[in-house]
Amino acid sequence: MIHSMTAFARVEHKAQWGSAVWEIRSVNQRYLESYFRLPEQFRGLEPVLRERFRKALQRGKVECALRFVANDAAVGKVTLNENLARQLMEAADWVQSHGQSTGVNPFDVLRWPGVISAEEADMDAIQSEMLQAFDTCLAEMLRARAAEGENLRSLIEQRLSAIESEVSTIREAMPAVLEWQRDRINNKFAEAKIELDAGRLEQEMILLAQRLDVAEELDRLDSHVSETRKILHKGGACGRRLDFMMQEFNRESNTLASKSINAEITQSAVELKVLIEQMREQIQNIE
Repeated sequence: MIHSMTAFARVEHKAQWGSAVWEIRSVNQRYLESYFRLPEQFRGLEPVLRERFRKALQRGKVECALRFVANDAAVGKVTLNENLARQLMEAADWVQSHGQSTGVNPFDVLRWPGVISAEEADMDAIQSEMLQAFDTCLAEMLRARAAEGENLRSLIEQRLSAIESEVSTIREAMPAVLEWQRDRINNKFAEAKIELDAGRLEQEMILLAQRLDVAEELDRLDSHVSETRKILHKGGACGRRLDFMMQEFNRESNTLASKSINAEITQSAVELKVLIEQMREQIQNIE
């Protein structure tokens, strides 16, 4: 199975401590590059996430974002520092006994730093849940890449079949093209009222046929179609190999176009170039 480099996945995870949303998007890139947007308290997860991307992916520009919302109602047990609160109240009483009105409110005492403390959330447990949610999101992204890769494979197969059809058309038309060229030469000499020796004409036609012979190019195009299908069938990270095959396709189509002397053959050569370019555009997104 082949995979596209273009995909998106989103997973939301809710728990007693709050909620988290993972988003992963990837686009085509020559190498694997990963970027992260994480809340400050989860920055330590970045090396772990980067390693998981490295094991799961071969190529692509991957952006990973995490949105975290804590549940304030899930704060642990509140502890009162009675000694500190008592000292604050005694200090307020002393100030008031010296003729100064303090107007101390009990809630002001409770707001004093250190008077009240709450149990900190178990960050190790939260991070463990975060990573599980990330793995789920990554799996969804991989499924999306696989589904898109299957669509690309189908599109490329259609172009390969079209290339085979054009190659077959050119191969069948070549004898008629050579005969047309023979008649064209005879007509030119007839118009010029020049008598041409039959043996000389055959020699010229042989030389012309050699210059216009595209059998080798057509055979190579057939071979490239077969090899491309093998690569698609094998699957895996095959984007670079397919890109190389497109270069080979282009080389043969250029040679074919340069040897074209007939409008029909020229049209087929142009159609080949269009099909190859369409495949190349699709292959740019294959991992």
